[in-house]
Amino acid sequence: MSQRVIAGSAKGRRLKMVPGDSTRAILDRVKESLFNILGSWVVDSIWLDLFAGTGAVGIEALSRGADYCLFIDLNKAAIRTIQDNLASTHLDEGAEVLQISAFDFLRRTPGEDDPFEFIYIAPPQYKGWWRSALELIDEQPDWLFPEGQVIVQIDPREYEDVNLKHLDLYDQRVYGKTMLCFYERRSEEDES
Repeated sequence: MSQRVIAGSAKGRRLKMVPGDSTRAILDRVKESLFNILGSWVVDSIWLDLFAGTGAVGIEALSRGADYCLFIDLNKAAIRTIQDNLASTHLDEGAEVLQISAFDFLRRTPGEDDPFEFIYIAPPQYKGWWRSALELIDEQPDWLFPEGQVIVQIDPREYEDVNLKHLDLYDQRVYGKTMLCFYERRSEEDES
């Protein structure tokens, strides 16, 4: 299966795949639907792409005008693939790539420069990692700007309700064997 950039400055560029089967690639039609939902919010936005794999989601965001994306993956082959894909799309200027566990990253205390408008979570399937990452973000909601969103990509069979203090599920979309769950940061009035 190959991936490509769908729109923006790098439209049509093919992306390298991570060797082996350790990553779950997003289908182009799911990626297109995701970015159609987000629309103009992507322009000038700041992204965190967790379990980034090929980097396809963050690269699509950068191609469509996002200011910055931090790509995180623990897999060395994925890190090399993301770096190659950023170089071939000429989008490396607005990007940073870190080889670290997503969980170790999220356990840090967010700094003043850390808030993101979009956090994308697409971990390996059937391990419950999406829930663990979501709960860590919920424990430290300053990872997100007040209007920020967390988007989770899972197999629909993985979904379960998660009891959260600072995030609310506001939308879900299913595309065959892929489910996208959209969470937003609860307003301060709703928390009091």
